Amino acid sequence: MNPLIPESGDTSGQPVNPTGESSVNRADASVAAASPAAALSAARRGTSGLGQGGAHGEQFDSLVPVAALRSVAARGEADPPATVSDDSLFEAWRTRLTDLWSDLHDPDQRAPLIAIVSLVGLLLYGYWPGLLNAKASWSNAQYSHGWIVPLFSVGMLLWWRKPLKPVTMSARSAGLALLLAGFGIRLLAAWFRIVTIDMYTFVPAVGGAFLLCCGWSGMRWAWAPIAFLIFMFPLPDEATRYLLGPLQNLATTVSTFALQTFGLEAFQEGNQIVIGEMHLGVVDACSGLRMLTIFIALSVALVMLGDRPWWENAVIIGSAIPIALIVNSIRITVTGMLYQVATSEIAEMVFHDLAGWIMMPMALSMLYGEQFLLSNLMLAEDDDPAGIGLERSVAIGASRSARPGLLPLTDGLSASAKGSAGSGKGGATEHGARGESRSGPVPLSAPKPRDGRDSARGRHDGLSPGI
Repeated sequence: MNPLIPESGDTSGQPVNPTGESSVNRADASVAAASPAAALSAARRGTSGLGQGGAHGEQFDSLVPVAALRSVAARGEADPPATVSDDSLFEAWRTRLTDLWSDLHDPDQRAPLIAIVSLVGLLLYGYWPGLLNAKASWSNAQYSHGWIVPLFSVGMLLWWRKPLKPVTMSARSAGLALLLAGFGIRLLAAWFRIVTIDMYTFVPAVGGAFLLCCGWSGMRWAWAPIAFLIFMFPLPDEATRYLLGPLQNLATTVSTFALQTFGLEAFQEGNQIVIGEMHLGVVDACSGLRMLTIFIALSVALVMLGDRPWWENAVIIGSAIPIALIVNSIRITVTGMLYQVATSEIAEMVFHDLAGWIMMPMALSMLYGEQFLLSNLMLAEDDDPAGIGLERSVAIGASRSARPGLLPLTDGLSASAKGSAGSGKGGATEHGARGESRSGPVPLSAPKPRDGRDSARGRHDGLSPGI
């Protein structure tokens, strides 16, 4: 029989070389050897580079080069991303604005966008007195970050925006209910003259408007920027009074303990730290509430900008409170030490001037260290590791009936083991009889022969020979 003419049972119609591989599959093998990750990706899809769904695609799943799969498993390579974008931030923004302009020319997209803009405009008009009160609070150092919050929310809405889908009746009902609930709470706040609660109802009102006009698909990418708007409003006066006392006491206790640790004779009297004859008072401005409110808003913004698992985001947001309190205690401790080792002028300069510039970078560095630790603490699991893909290819190759002129992957995996065992017996294996010379390390998933006699007969623990 001419080895270059396929047998009648071979439906591929490709010439077969003496080693049992078709020329098409040899080309696939060369491509796969050059890019092992691409070979593994093609094996998972069950398609070849020359077609999909045909004979070549079916054969490629069992003819992926073993060396390519082993190299992927050894190096831990994953499938390459579909596209890698290297556009600058300006180009990304221009792309999103261009998409928005294109959607405005689509009637199905233009109608809900016009509706949501109109409703938000009406809400701004209705809540204008409360928004002016919020703007007045931004002059306070504790809420000096308030002006950037609405700009950040609008930017995230434009960045995360996706084409809208038809709004269901359940979404319209839920949006209308949320809108009415916000109006109802606002009426109660106005009745009891609670100004801050009146301002807070702006957030659920905007959320209800989005849900009413954009549906559930729109709320999936809009809810986080809308909820972030809560940080542009000040805390209620009652909450501020309840938080100041415990925060002052905590800052005084921690700073006193730190000073004692450094060897200074310090003790606590109420909200004062007595160091020798000097009394260092921890007033309201030293309680850390200002640092706390700003740093929590900043931590939430960083979580929104990042792409991390939900549990890492929860840990980062939860750690914002202790980080802010630790940084404030460090500020008080350093000030107390400077009063002892330096002049009072230097201590006052550090406390009132330099500390304000150092506290936020210090807190951000702690947050960055925490993110680095979390990112290296847990490694993400691969959905289809190389080992699983290898076992899948072995199982498929074993279950399919061997075709004349084609060498399934199961025998490709065990070819090196058969060849090595057969060479010890004078080359009595079936592949050795055909003059096949396959070499390479024994694959991880290929079982070793029990003895030389099984190898000589061409059997491998339940894996059928290819020819």
